[in-house]
Amino acid sequence: MQAKYSLSLVIAVFLLFCMGILMVFNTTAAEVLDRALERSTHHVFFKQMAYALIATVSAIGVYFLGYENVLRLSGIFLLLGTVFLILVFVPGIGMQINGANRWVKILGNSIQPSEFVKILLPLYTIHVIGRYKDEMTLKRFIRLALTLLIPIALILVEPDNGTVAIILVSLFVLFILMRIRWIYWALPLCTCMVVGGIAASQMSHVPDRIRVYLNPELDLKGKGHQPHQARIAAGSGGLFGKGIGESLQKMDYLPEARSDYIAAIFAEEFGFIGMIGLIMLYMTIGGIGFTMATKAPTLEGFYLVAILTFLICFQAFLNLGVVSGLLPSKGTNLPFFSHGGSSLLVNFLSVGLILSVIQKKRVYVRRK
Repeated sequence: MQAKYSLSLVIAVFLLFCMGILMVFNTTAAEVLDRALERSTHHVFFKQMAYALIATVSAIGVYFLGYENVLRLSGIFLLLGTVFLILVFVPGIGMQINGANRWVKILGNSIQPSEFVKILLPLYTIHVIGRYKDEMTLKRFIRLALTLLIPIALILVEPDNGTVAIILVSLFVLFILMRIRWIYWALPLCTCMVVGGIAASQMSHVPDRIRVYLNPELDLKGKGHQPHQARIAAGSGGLFGKGIGESLQKMDYLPEARSDYIAAIFAEEFGFIGMIGLIMLYMTIGGIGFTMATKAPTLEGFYLVAILTFLICFQAFLNLGVVSGLLPSKGTNLPFFSHGGSSLLVNFLSVGLILSVIQKKRVYVRRK
């Protein structure tokens, strides 16, 4: 039974990636041709495939390393992630794109440290709280909270409000699952949300995004352009879509078509039926993941599988919500589908960790 769940999860992820890589090639090739760029139409395709290869090898690595060892080393990994969050602000190492310092350049490739910290914070929390079990005192929890606040503050300064929101929601869910006394975390978390909201309100782009979210037509030549064009793309697909490669919006009408808004191009080409299939794949991952969590051999394994599954599904919900116009733009990639090496690597690592928990259970049953 465990092998069946594992295989189903791998197949769902594989199908999502295959559909995604097809759309990445589709959109980037159109971009190269439309703008007459001096590079191959296959450049981004090969780059994404290279990321996928690295991600697969890394996922296999953590699978054999085992989730227990990963949790044990989570403190070291989080420290390294925090160091890289600092490096994004160092000239010559960090990269600033569209006014945000979110990337570091390593060997000619850009890496987004906040993507890795997004899963490292829950892993470290599971390790620390699991170590103390029923002896989690207020003093120990405050020490944990202060440790978590350092990388969260760095991400907020970049600024990357969307990632901070995802992290806070995941920690909120994790604290509920782990039955941490609400008086320990509710007040600090609410304080962080209030402070974050006040800080975000002082950033000029945040109120603008809210206004554009409510009425994109107010700024069609600026921030309202993407959500407006995304709606046109998704709506023009109809029931069955225009057909693969037939999208008009990818021809430089919709910026970020290969990343944040790739689902809009998919909807234009594959229509409502295609989007139902895409959503069903994410629902399959969610259903399998949460079912596997209930069969985990340890409480730490249960928390790990549950929170990683939640993160994958929650990010898919946010991305599709933005594309459909139900949510304001947050700059969240569609897991396994959008272009982006850091996001792909982190999501593959998450799958490797989930499978590691289930493999532990399967071995345990055999020994019994």
